[in-house]
Amino acid sequence: MIGVVREVGRVQIGELAKVTGTTARALRHYEQAGLISSERASNGYRVYEEGAAVRVRNIRYLLAAGLTLDDVRVFLPCLDGDVAAAPPSDKGLRVAWERLAVLNERIAAQTETRDRLEAALRQQTGSLIRPAA
Repeated sequence: MIGVVREVGRVQIGELAKVTGTTARALRHYEQAGLISSERASNGYRVYEEGAAVRVRNIRYLLAAGLTLDDVRVFLPCLDGDVAAAPPSDKGLRVAWERLAVLNERIAAQTETRDRLEAALRQQTGSLIRPAA
């Protein structure tokens, strides 16, 4: 069986997706958004520097925190290291505060919806329903 030959210090898109817990499709999306970059190998496959894994993990961390891809662009200068430890920029702080406000609004709306649903269930079933832990 012929093994996969790759350049030292470079990974193909499937490998990068696997080590970062994402998909090749997401990586192509991040690349299209200008957050990561790749080169083409002689066989036409996308190849990334091994250090791209740190950047992708940071992108996923910021997206999971509620930031948009446009928001993540603000943090490009620090995506290759520890994002949380990087000195904040004014623009980065503004984006983070705006996203925090949006998250707080969503949490409040979900809490209100949950409370209304719970009240309706209690009204219909009395004490037969117990709140989920």
